[in-house]
Amino acid sequence: MDPFKMGPLGRHDFRPVKHDIAPYKQVMDKWPRDQKGRLGNGRLEFEDQVFGPESLEFDSFGCGPYTGLADGRVVRWMGEAVGWETFALVTANWSEKRCARGVDSTTAKQRKHEKQCGRPLGLRFDKKTGNLYIADAYYGLLVVGPEGGVAVPLATHAAGDQILFAYDLDDIHENGSIFFTDTSKRYDRVNHFFILLGGEATSRLLGYDPQTKTTHVVLDGLAFPNGVQLSKDQSSLLFTETTNCRVELVADLPGFPNNVRMNDEAQFWIALDCYRASAEGVLTHNPWMRSIYFRIPMQMSILARVMGMRMYTVITLFSENGELLEVVEDPKGVVMKLVSEVREVKGRLWIGTVAHNHIAILPYPYN
Repeated sequence: MDPFKMGPLGRHDFRPVKHDIAPYKQVMDKWPRDQKGRLGNGRLEFEDQVFGPESLEFDSFGCGPYTGLADGRVVRWMGEAVGWETFALVTANWSEKRCARGVDSTTAKQRKHEKQCGRPLGLRFDKKTGNLYIADAYYGLLVVGPEGGVAVPLATHAAGDQILFAYDLDDIHENGSIFFTDTSKRYDRVNHFFILLGGEATSRLLGYDPQTKTTHVVLDGLAFPNGVQLSKDQSSLLFTETTNCRVELVADLPGFPNNVRMNDEAQFWIALDCYRASAEGVLTHNPWMRSIYFRIPMQMSILARVMGMRMYTVITLFSENGELLEVVEDPKGVVMKLVSEVREVKGRLWIGTVAHNHIAILPYPYN
């Protein structure tokens, strides 16, 4: 079908599986919409100053944000007078010549350098020690002290397998344990789209024990887990499953969920990359049709439009008991696309994106 490898699969081995996903109409028919498009009232900040700011974090003094960039750095905002400064690196192999491509860092030009430069994704501070823990797509779980510098690796393997695609981590447990996600046993971050297309469930939720310095598997066989968050009382753990469009123990969702972040009211903000496609049902429940469809010699952007996929921002707020409290969206894609995380800090929503070069800010509660 595709002798010149023009389609999205190229020369990759592709073995799609059946998704365990709630039916499209069952979810979408009852899902509320933001008719006012309130997210369109937000503003873009730091345009072309930050490159793919996936996760946003603030230290115990309220300073920040800190964010991991597509060029391999963790940076922090030091105010208008100073601007952004490099706070940490995930590898001593990082060099400006090899890794720093500015606005091109979020394009294909960076892909062949990611494994050397790193791609810091999830960030969490230990409020007691001031240490910053980092989930890096290639270097696993790392930690760096309050003064920054080159991060120290903590976990690169679990149960004998390499951590191939570390994505996010939760708040530090009161006993010092850290839970984090490993998105796939087959694909790294550069090839992450094949996880979505194939619907595989080889991902893991891992736990790092600082006392024994070991990493164990908490849950296995997950469907592309991204964000993970402890409840306020630390008795339960919520995590997104992107391919299954759900937050475990909470809800089925109308799109692909990314990170989960708790606010001061023990509520959970969840960022959705985009809404589910109206034509996905046939492809989702028939792996053989996916195997054919994604071998059609057309670009993925065209195939996605044919499916009815719309790439615009949706963020949601849930109570700890799974009650849907807010749906905020931007149907026209004015603010941003491919959101990755929402942080509620001091009357603002800070919204990160893995694929664009800015951060969006929205007053909350709304004026």
